[in-house]
Amino acid sequence: MTVQSGKRWRSSAVVQQRARELQSALTPAERQLWQELRRGQLAQFGFLRQYPVGSFIVDFYCPAARVVVEVDGDVHARQTAYDAERTRWLARECRCHVMRFTNDEVYHQIEAVLESIFAVLVGPPP
Repeated sequence: MTVQSGKRWRSSAVVQQRARELQSALTPAERQLWQELRRGQLAQFGFLRQYPVGSFIVDFYCPAARVVVEVDGDVHARQTAYDAERTRWLARECRCHVMRFTNDEVYHQIEAVLESIFAVLVGPPP
């Protein structure tokens, strides 16, 4: 069951436990992106990895900017409808901006991935 607490969505104990398990089992692409996002290295914005949001676990979450970053491996090609519904829920219910990158983009275009994330974090200039 998902419960909203203020502006923060709480997850069940099962989802929270699964998130803890996933934190130590990052995929190689997730690990590579995590090295760039951790400790506020990107525009001083902090990210959390394998973070539970409602009944979902997102790959990376920046609470200050409400940005979710997903790294999609091969399995995501077979679950596009599920991913689309999940993205809609995160946008509608949590007001998160969801960004998706493929493993290939992370491996071969990491600078472009980081620039895209940076642009969303800092938003348009005033």
